[in-house]
Amino acid sequence: MRDFKGKTAFITGGASGAGFGQACVFGEAGCKIVIADIRRPAIDAALEKLKARGIEAYGVELNITDRKAYAAAADEAEKAMGPVDLLFNTAGVSIFGPLEKATYDDYDWIMDVNFNGVVNGMQTFVPRMIERGKGGYITNTASLGCFVAASVAGIYSASKFAVHGITMAMRDALAPHNIGVSVLCPANIKTNIAESIDTRPAHLSNSGYEVNEDELNALREIYSQGMEPEELAQHTKAAMEKDQFYIIPYPEARPMLEMAFKQVLDALPPIDTDKEGQEKRHKAMMRYQQARAEMDAKRYGKK
Repeated sequence: MRDFKGKTAFITGGASGAGFGQACVFGEAGCKIVIADIRRPAIDAALEKLKARGIEAYGVELNITDRKAYAAAADEAEKAMGPVDLLFNTAGVSIFGPLEKATYDDYDWIMDVNFNGVVNGMQTFVPRMIERGKGGYITNTASLGCFVAASVAGIYSASKFAVHGITMAMRDALAPHNIGVSVLCPANIKTNIAESIDTRPAHLSNSGYEVNEDELNALREIYSQGMEPEELAQHTKAAMEKDQFYIIPYPEARPMLEMAFKQVLDALPPIDTDKEGQEKRHKAMMRYQQARAEMDAKRYGKK
């Protein structure tokens, strides 16, 4: 059971929605909170709310796609609140529409924030955590869209598939350093992601999607019925305490996920098919893994 009391948590997108829920829940659990967000007024408003609840909090204005700015924000945060122990890569954006109408700018904006933003967070803080040798925890926010993709949210789903994959790999990589890793896969949350179009940079403004008020209102209705951010954060905290990889507190998602994984399993031949080929491939993979382990031990000192 992991204990987070007295730890410093760095939360991207922490001024609203799921990120603010994490700030409240982990702050009330005894963490020192750093909220990183692209909107300064939202940061200031969030800090007031957190401090009114007795939570020690600090805010940094940050565009998570800017790597130099990320490093500077990390330095500022750690100078103000101490070494970061918990990293929540929560910030994200989306836009919906016919995938065949998407432009390069649509791809670049969504992938840059949703995937590269997560990478930038890990690249910034993981070396610091490893160097200090005191462990830590990283929770990356993906989505139920990292398992099943809808064409109207195709780029968003692709970005979340990528987050899912890198998080799974990072969990294995960081286990020897006592750095826990989880992936949060929410469905709809009461959040302002429908307004994320307001943060889209001018140099990536060429969109193939026509976003009008009717579409935004439809999205707002979906999110207005979503899980409360603090409830989601309570589920997140409970899962992290148990070092649980998947965080999916949406029972209504079970039929959809069962159907998706059934399609994958149904595509496999029966287990008794091609036994000789199976054995050859298995032995080759085992030899590769052994050789890989020996090479890593020589190069990086891994045992």
